[in-house]
Amino acid sequence: MAVPKKKTSKAKSRSRRASNWRLELPARSTCPQCNRGKLPHTVCPHCGWYGGRQALEAG
Repeated sequence: MAVPKKKTSKAKSRSRRASNWRLELPARSTCPQCNRGKLPHTVCPHCGWYGGRQALEAG
C-alpha cells in the first residue's frame, strides 16, 4: 500500500475540512407569473405557478 512521504500539516488538513463549512446562498430565479424570487425547479410559494400552469392554490 502507498504510504505518505510527509506528515500532513494541521493547517492543510483543517483547511480541507473547513471547505465544507462554507455558507452559500441558495440559487434564486424569478417567477415568470408574478416576477418574485423563488427557488428554481419548485412551485412559486407566492402565486402557486410551476411550468406555465397553476400547480397550487396560493394563499
